[in-house]
Amino acid sequence: MKLRMLLWLLGWMLKRARRRQGRFRDLLRDKGRLDWGIATEDLSIARHYRMSAEAIDSAPGLPVDLDLELRFRDADSALAILKRPTQRAFLDGMIDGRVRLVGDSRDLQRLQKLLGHLR
Repeated sequence: MKLRMLLWLLGWMLKRARRRQGRFRDLLRDKGRLDWGIATEDLSIARHYRMSAEAIDSAPGLPVDLDLELRFRDADSALAILKRPTQRAFLDGMIDGRVRLVGDSRDLQRLQKLLGHLR
């Protein structure tokens, strides 16, 4: 339940950042659209985000056409890493097998740059 709430809150914060921060919108405009999602490996908890300079949409589930997916071993692993989403935390999680990246690692770097603008 905590992870579902965190993922919903993340969507709200992304929408808020797009409305309030010009730099966030500029990054989205410059780099183009980014569609990504977060899920547990068993897909019991999943949410995806479709981000562009015009709008950010968030919905439950994990469609197959995403640019990037972050798959966590379980909800506890996801909460531990997402509370402090640093590059080091993701790398340690990938090495430990708690996180699996599906997609291009450049999209992950782009996502981390965007998430740095959240407050």
